Amino acid sequence: MDTFPVVTDVVLPCLNEAPALTWLLARMPAGYRPIVADNGSTDGSADVARGLGARVVTVPRPGYGAAVHAGIVAADPLDGVVCVMDADGSFDPSELPSVADPVRAGTAHLAVGRRRPVGRGAWPPHARLGNAVLAHRLRRTTGLRVHDIGPMRAARREDLLALDLLDRRFGYPLELLIAAARAGWTVTEVDVAYRPRTAGTKSKVTGSVRGTARAIRDMSAVLGR
Repeated sequence: MDTFPVVTDVVLPCLNEAPALTWLLARMPAGYRPIVADNGSTDGSADVARGLGARVVTVPRPGYGAAVHAGIVAADPLDGVVCVMDADGSFDPSELPSVADPVRAGTAHLAVGRRRPVGRGAWPPHARLGNAVLAHRLRRTTGLRVHDIGPMRAARREDLLALDLLDRRFGYPLELLIAAARAGWTVTEVDVAYRPRTAGTKSKVTGSVRGTARAIRDMSAVLGR
């Protein structure tokens, strides 16, 4: 009987991340296939990704959630497990298996990378504080034992789509956790290293107080629904 290798799709929401893509895509572990969900990049990110052999999905609608959703829809339904990870070089793709394994083993419906900063400036104080406040509110309102509204995660594609998430902005990660709690999912956190992003890229959230405030606003709106 023929057997086929398991391939796990990795959605990389991307907005002007060209300087990070060469390192990032070269670090993809065997069996993990990148899908770059290009969300209006003007720095040639899509061309860089294609040149390195990645699949590129063009996402005209602006917003982090829009990019993630489009990438998940484009993922191969046959394998079932899909990962999501920022494309700015702050995460090492070699850690993807440790995040995906609990889902693949059936011990969790959703695994979320809990960021552990490595290197000076990886996670500015204003961003860490905002994340901690939101995580505390989430624990209090849902009972989920999570400490990070993290951008690195894994779940089964069909489960994610069945949640019918609506947020297409920065509220998407929080809406996912709230919906997972309501659906009775088992959610686990996995420690992952969080590094300073690649030079030449800029975080849309942690890179500025304004960006963090915008993300907190979007997430607070989700909590208030």
